[in-house]
Amino acid sequence: MTNITLRRHLTDKGHDPDLIFLLEDIASACRSTAYEVRNGPLKGNLGLTDSTNVQGEDQKPLDIIANDIFVETCANSPRLAALVSEEIEEVVWLKEPEEGDYLLFFDPLDGSSNLDTNLSVGTIFSIMRVTKDGDRNVLKKGSDQIVAGYALYGPATMLVLAHGHGVQSFTLHQGSGIFRLTHPSLTIKQDTPEFAINASRQRFWDAPIQQYVDECLQGKEGPRGKDFNMRWVASMVAEVHRILMRGGVFLYPLDDANRAKGGRLRLLYEVAPMAMVIEAAGGAGSTGTERILDLLPSEPHQRVATILGSKSEVDYIVDLHTK
Repeated sequence: MTNITLRRHLTDKGHDPDLIFLLEDIASACRSTAYEVRNGPLKGNLGLTDSTNVQGEDQKPLDIIANDIFVETCANSPRLAALVSEEIEEVVWLKEPEEGDYLLFFDPLDGSSNLDTNLSVGTIFSIMRVTKDGDRNVLKKGSDQIVAGYALYGPATMLVLAHGHGVQSFTLHQGSGIFRLTHPSLTIKQDTPEFAINASRQRFWDAPIQQYVDECLQGKEGPRGKDFNMRWVASMVAEVHRILMRGGVFLYPLDDANRAKGGRLRLLYEVAPMAMVIEAAGGAGSTGTERILDLLPSEPHQRVATILGSKSEVDYIVDLHTK
């Protein structure tokens, strides 16, 4: 087992102490959330609540528990000015913003529909900076992120970070509660014949997505000249983590059923953080027509079309849209 802990890794990279403080709070929140997820059935925290979130989606008890953990834990960070959560309609301001303060965006429990079947779920997060005193603008491009990452609550609890030094993955040691570096300098394979998409929505897809999936399903006999595997877990964290570890592409495109909303996944605290992770590992992220990290959101809970993964596959899909 590696001896490099999360704290040592962050300090060795020379990060600002206030940023390290915030990242350690995020790691603590992920550790606590992993515990609640692991013990959800024993505590009676599965099923649904009587409430919905800002998107009108049914909330699970663990959605609310995970959100509360993040708000309470990360509010301790002295330079954290605001939080933007999937589960809270308004921006939560903790202090009068000053230049250099941090903004935290997060989806506290991605894939929570999988909880009742004991499949993998996770947390997605992103950190940006206040640019001037008194600036309460949280609508920033993904390219403004200084750190992005996610936690995966699976057979092992893993914390994945993209922070200017590539992509590193840390695994939680259950005995000590310490995150240790287990997967340094992750890069995405470019030629993996694997794609993840919700095929039940096929009747709604636009022509470029229809063509891409059809070509993949034709296998060696088709224009791609090779067999593909199709995957779908209904958890963005699980899908993206698999792609990060072994390549492929994840698609939740704009279609006739979600076009009026702008797409399915949220830009600021789901898609942009994952796009930063994927690009830092050598992959690409696009809506089909635009680079995800170049998008300027119009509101905190904006939705967007999403194509993430191996650069060769993303480029191919973008080319289909261009044609």
